[in-house]
Amino acid sequence: MEFQDPAFLSRILTLLTLSFHILYATIGVGVPLMIMIAQWVGIKKKDEHYILLARRWARGFVITVAVGVVTGTAIGLQLSLLWPNFMQLAGNVIALPLFMEVFAFFFEAIFLGIYLYTWDRFEDQRKHFLLLIPVALGAAASSVFITIVNAFMNQPQGFEILNGEMVNVSPLLAMFSPAVPTKVAHVMATAFMTSAFVLASIAALRMLGGSNHIYHKKALFLTMKLGLVFAIATALIGDFSGKYLAEYQPEKLAAAEWHFETEENAGLVMFGILDGEEVKYAIRIPYALSILAHSNPFAEVTGLNEFPEDEIPPLWIHYLFDTMVTIGMWLAFFSFVYVVAAFRNWSFIRKRWFRWLIVAGGPLALIAIEAGWWFTEVGRQPWILRGHMKVSEGATTSGNVDLMIVLFAGLYLILGIGTVVVLTRMYRRNPVENELAERERGKGGEEE
Repeated sequence: MEFQDPAFLSRILTLLTLSFHILYATIGVGVPLMIMIAQWVGIKKKDEHYILLARRWARGFVITVAVGVVTGTAIGLQLSLLWPNFMQLAGNVIALPLFMEVFAFFFEAIFLGIYLYTWDRFEDQRKHFLLLIPVALGAAASSVFITIVNAFMNQPQGFEILNGEMVNVSPLLAMFSPAVPTKVAHVMATAFMTSAFVLASIAALRMLGGSNHIYHKKALFLTMKLGLVFAIATALIGDFSGKYLAEYQPEKLAAAEWHFETEENAGLVMFGILDGEEVKYAIRIPYALSILAHSNPFAEVTGLNEFPEDEIPPLWIHYLFDTMVTIGMWLAFFSFVYVVAAFRNWSFIRKRWFRWLIVAGGPLALIAIEAGWWFTEVGRQPWILRGHMKVSEGATTSGNVDLMIVLFAGLYLILGIGTVVVLTRMYRRNPVENELAERERGKGGEEE
């Protein structure tokens, strides 16, 4: 039975771990830049609200980093336990970026600690701000190196296979495969976009809860502007990603678009239901797939008929692609409406229904992240190392994977609930109004 197959169970556990970890990893990459921008705006405008915004975001960020470390460690452990054949084949290639990812994290963590423990110790806030630069760079570098590993799995190069072993390995060539530019850019842009919308969601929720403090209004306006910028960047990079897939992983693009026959003037299929190879109830956009794949409305796009049946990804990735794209387009449109309305002082953006839409933006962005990573990983099926090793060949044969699923699921449940409880209590016990009042009293005492 499939549910007793170690390879299938290994996929389930890996999916569970990556799905949980990616939420913390995304926040871990995106929030340091948000903190940097808030503190820089505060310094430039001499506005205490933005300085405090950076300070409070940094406190919450520490909690997500701590959980991210645990889940990241679990991923490393599971690579060795669940995919020993893959690690034996590719371990000497991916070891370098994995090591560099750990180094980048320690670099980030050291400066984050210094940043947190030196509040109010600098008369010139610009010196304190400088500590955030290595934090943001470390977070970004950590993301880059782990994405390089994923890019290598999707487009492996820089080695030869001899007697089932990788030989003549060129680590740098292996690290910088054709998948790297679009994957790294897309991961970074979506992390920044998602973090901005999550923080905007929190600000809107506080305002719906009755707090009408200017601090929350500034937080909301700043994060929605940043969300718009990175939503546009994500859309542009997504276009490049489509062209990468058309050239290097055409079977993935064809499966995502239910494009069964190679043809010119290919249209884009959104949503719908599949009946054999007939697509029903879909929204069709003429020429759009040819434009996405080749920037030419009349270009030929490779169909699934060109590939062996056992190398075609699951066709349900179509819904993952649609979910990711639809949410991304909605967030870009919605944030654009908000920013324009805010500049023109249109009152509808202050209505409760509109703020609830802002609150929904954070969870929607996280759903888009999940859909995007599921699309990336499931769309590579049946390969674990595309073109060289299938998932079934790389998995463990251990019969204890089902027990590991239960144990790790329990761990993630505890960590998830713990994160929500700790963050909620942290901010409820120290509302921004109290902290601003304390800082004002402290300044008054200093002046006397």
